[in-house]
Order: sequence, then C-alpha cells, then structure tokens
Amino acid sequence: MTLTRFKKVLFVTPEMNPSQLNADYKNVRYVHAINQIFPSIYEQNPNIIVLDHNFLSKDMEKVVRRIRTNNFYSKIKICCYKNKVEPKADSLLKAIGVDYFIYEEELKAIQKSKNVLNVFTEILDRSVLGMLTNVSN
Repeated sequence: MTLTRFKKVLFVTPEMNPSQLNADYKNVRYVHAINQIFPSIYEQNPNIIVLDHNFLSKDMEKVVRRIRTNNFYSKIKICCYKNKVEPKADSLLKAIGVDYFIYEEELKAIQKSKNVLNVFTEILDRSVLGMLTNVSN
C-alpha cells in the first residue's frame, strides 16, 4: 500500500510548498483553513487525508471523529503528521480512527534528497509491513 495507490490526496496544512509535489501526483489538494476541510472532502472525495497535528491541534479529535462517523467518508484513510511521539495522544487518535502516523523525526531520518510524497510512501510502506508482521505472529 503506497501513496501512489492513493489517486486523490488531501493535505490539511497551514502552508504548502509546490516544489515538493511530484509530477505523478496531479490530484493533490491543499487546504489551509479548518472550515474548508469538509467541503474539500466532498468535492474531491480523496483516498487519503494527511492532517497536520500542529495546525489542527485542538480540533484534531473533532475532525477525525466527524470523518469516521459519516458513512460517505468510510473508505478514506487518515494520516496524522506530528512533530514527536506522544503515546497517550497517539493512542487516542488511533482509537478514534487515525490509520497512520508520520513523525518529523522519521522524516529527518530519511534522505533529504527525496521529495515529501516519496517520504510518505516509504513511511506508509513501513507501517503496513509492521501491521502484516503483527498479524502473522
């Protein structure tokens, strides 16, 4: 399961850097305002949503719960981008429906020459492999 598998990606971030986009990803949309998240989801019907925890902070739980309780959004994967690991907060977000976590520490560990979408792909691959090894045991 790689990011290339996700044809439509929605990034909820305070800012965007267009140079980070890969030519293969034509259906990437950035949302910079909290009140535009759900209209954008409705318009684009993305396969994955990447939520910046620092940007949403206090609204993160509300947004994730709203996505998970609506049947229209049931097939959308949710990815949370955070600066650092916080076990208590991460376990709550995982319980309410976040599928993947991406930490800034992990991004720094991966080569800087790769663009952001390739980094997300590599992290998602690693987390899926981790889930598969847990299931096999």
